[in-house]
Amino acid sequence: MSKDQFKTRLEIAKKKALRRDLNNKKQTPSPIGSAFKLSTELVSAVAVGTIIGFILDKTFDTKPWLILIFFFVGVIAGITNVIKSAKKMQK
Repeated sequence: MSKDQFKTRLEIAKKKALRRDLNNKKQTPSPIGSAFKLSTELVSAVAVGTIIGFILDKTFDTKPWLILIFFFVGVIAGITNVIKSAKKMQK
């Protein structure tokens, strides 16, 4: 086996090992990252719902009803997002 053949085979093996390492890292997220993702999904859904309710309340002058309605809609949407994400993480 010549040096050139050895070098090319060595580079191919290194690339395969690097790809394998990257795939393994993608499959196992850290627990802190998973918790941060779930909490962000819940908080963002509640925040978006509350902001939409606030804007609609100001537009239609119905304070505080639409804020409350959209707050609870945001809570429900956030909880469903967290449940879906948790099921994906278990797979």
